[in-house]
Amino acid sequence: QVQLVESGGGLVQAGGSLRLSCTSSALAILNHVMGWFRQAPGKEREFVAATSWNGKTTTYADSLKGRFTISRDNALNTLYLDMNNLKPEDTAVYYCAKHRQIWRWDAVDSSSSYDPWGQGTQVTVSS
Repeated sequence: QVQLVESGGGLVQAGGSLRLSCTSSALAILNHVMGWFRQAPGKEREFVAATSWNGKTTTYADSLKGRFTISRDNALNTLYLDMNNLKPEDTAVYYCAKHRQIWRWDAVDSSSSYDPWGQGTQVTVSS
């Protein structure tokens, strides 16, 4: 079972930036789409961004385009999420996840497409 571990969360003022990382315990994230999701208190888990196995294709939630950037370094088995101009509404627990199917770019914005998941990292943006 692939272990995914997120890090980089914390408390930041509005307008600030954070970089989240997601590391894998094995090589299993190679050849898979990887995604970031987030869940705010009292809300459903929502899609943030996804990247293809080689990082050349990315997609974002419409509301986050231009502020968030997803990237990956397969040599380091690491996925990243750079978040800029953070807003209080970005406050949430952020999760990384591996797409269930190898190579496939299918339903990448759906949480049901992903397994396993990391344990999440808290991001809190103060106003």
